[in-house]
Amino acid sequence: MFASQRAGALVLADGRVFRGTPFGAERTVEGEAVFTTTMTGYQEVATDPSFRGQIVCMTYPLIGNYGVNPQDDQSRQPWISGMIVREYCDEPNYWRSTSTLGDYFKAHDVPALTGVDTRALTRHVRREGAMPAVLYSRIADEELPEAIERAAQAWTPAQSNVVADVSIPETFSSSVDGDPHIVLIDCGVKNHIIESLTERGARVTVVPFSASAPEIRALGPDGVLTSPGPGDPELVDGTAEVVGEIIQSGTPYFGVCLGHQLLALSIGATTSKLKFGHRGGNHPVKNLDDGHVRITAQNHGYQVDSRSVPNELGWRVSEINLNDGSVEGLAHESLPVFSVQYHPEGSPGPEDSDELFDRFIALVNTTREARDGAEARR
Repeated sequence: MFASQRAGALVLADGRVFRGTPFGAERTVEGEAVFTTTMTGYQEVATDPSFRGQIVCMTYPLIGNYGVNPQDDQSRQPWISGMIVREYCDEPNYWRSTSTLGDYFKAHDVPALTGVDTRALTRHVRREGAMPAVLYSRIADEELPEAIERAAQAWTPAQSNVVADVSIPETFSSSVDGDPHIVLIDCGVKNHIIESLTERGARVTVVPFSASAPEIRALGPDGVLTSPGPGDPELVDGTAEVVGEIIQSGTPYFGVCLGHQLLALSIGATTSKLKFGHRGGNHPVKNLDDGHVRITAQNHGYQVDSRSVPNELGWRVSEINLNDGSVEGLAHESLPVFSVQYHPEGSPGPEDSDELFDRFIALVNTTREARDGAEARR
């Protein structure tokens, strides 16, 4: 028999079971159980490609109270495998709302559970680490032993190149006009990154993660930005090598989150998996150049290993996470290149990180002016 209305369950690979009531689509999904500490933005979480294949626990207890609307989608569809909440609100009150979160999830075939002890789940994941899990919308008590066996073998994003799932299939341009021209390598880009560039006057051409260096050069970029994205950076076939060719050509480069990790791999540094990742809108990051601390939005499960950064080649760690000391930024002593582990488009602070886009555009313009001046003197 089902346990009253708590017919669903999140079953973890280590045998822990968290019961809940289903909403959204009713089906069974596999993925990696993680949590995010963001207090608002559940729709942005659902449509963030960096969450591809993850079952996301929302630590903020009340979810769904302002509904959903098309303007808040950050990509073409939700990418989470499922969502876990403490209390779901099915009667949103917000003038922009066009649907409930539950109906939105039904339309996109995303299952979710409410009534879960999300505090206990979060504490468990912090203690034991992010792990494989299975979300069941309906499961009887007698089926739990078999479900635990399945969870121990469940698929997670660490097992495949999930960037290939979320990246666009074909190149497109944000607009015909604009200056400078930025080529954006799409490893799982959010709409607000493109908007942050076009708001500064740039013309943005978005290319698939699989685009080659010659294909990117043929577009005539003034600068290249590599977006955030899901999964293990070491499984993203060929993109780190492309990033290496771009930076060696002298083209200004800005790496964001996964783009930061791919930059690290391209220069010979290494990456490793964090125990439970950084996910939320309240992570403090210190800039080692000026001592300023930013409140940042983050969503990643891997880090750049600080000791592997090749200082002898002019590379250095430029920013660190104040919670655990992990690498949050890279820079070079002479190349027009920098990267950050966090999401400057995520509006934490809410404007602490906006200036990074200004910095990138200024770097692009300065590099272009120096190049044009050198060519004029020849």
